[in-house]
Amino acid sequence: MTTDALAESGDGLRSGALARAAGVNQQTLRYYERRGLLQAPERTPGGHRLYPAGTVTLVRVIKTAQRLGFTLDEISELIHTGRHHARSDADLHERAAAKLTEIEARINDLTIIRDTLRAALDAGCHDLQTCAHSPQCPIPFTTLAGTA
Repeated sequence: MTTDALAESGDGLRSGALARAAGVNQQTLRYYERRGLLQAPERTPGGHRLYPAGTVTLVRVIKTAQRLGFTLDEISELIHTGRHHARSDADLHERAAAKLTEIEARINDLTIIRDTLRAALDAGCHDLQTCAHSPQCPIPFTTLAGTA
């Protein structure tokens, strides 16, 4: 029986099938359980974890949110808010706006780093010690060290 057919049958998914369907490993599922992102699943008489079919979507949502830059703590708050259908400062819209601001600031920082490294390559910097004492060095070693 395929994962989709098993999910539709209402029997649930064992951890291996869930992990394959969601594109993660089984240790990730256990970690998400420990973190409270996934509710503890029922167990079969043989002790195997048996997850509800909707867990595939939830795990995929968690992984996507991570790729978008949300931390597991932030994702946990969003999931908790969603489960209780309560609006709060953990609302997705507000969190996404805050995350966007954070990401844009990181992009600005990374742009400065990229441009500085390109300038160091263009200046022919081959040695940090030598470059740090060269007036052509674009890396602000003396400024960063507080010895301008």
